[in-house]
Amino acid sequence: MESLVKIESSLIHAIESSFDGKNLPMPFLREIFLIKTHVAGTSYLDLKETEANLTVGDKMIFVREPNNTHDKKAIKIVDINGSKLGYIPRDKNEILANLMDAGKVIFGQLVHKAWHEEWLQIIVKVYMKD
Repeated sequence: MESLVKIESSLIHAIESSFDGKNLPMPFLREIFLIKTHVAGTSYLDLKETEANLTVGDKMIFVREPNNTHDKKAIKIVDINGSKLGYIPRDKNEILANLMDAGKVIFGQLVHKAWHEEWLQIIVKVYMKD
């Protein structure tokens, strides 16, 4: 894991002064939408029973797997009951993994699900709670 970069107080002061006391950013107002993506790996899982309990709007829990032998930036997606649904796609997980490794809370919300023969397509919106 890469170490975190320390932000110097002079940089924080420069950012604050650039707002000139107006329209300062307001932390903790709401979740921050990051991306919308499909869930990778659903075709490798038996999701028939799990899918019946999934409803659009459900929260998805993201779990970092830094020791995953296939991808050091792997982020497993599970439903609220702990059932594995798949992973954030490899081409979209690097920044999310870095945020999670830095202590940020990253989670998902189910926006679409559809069966395509034996394959379950799951689409999630990814958010950061800051």
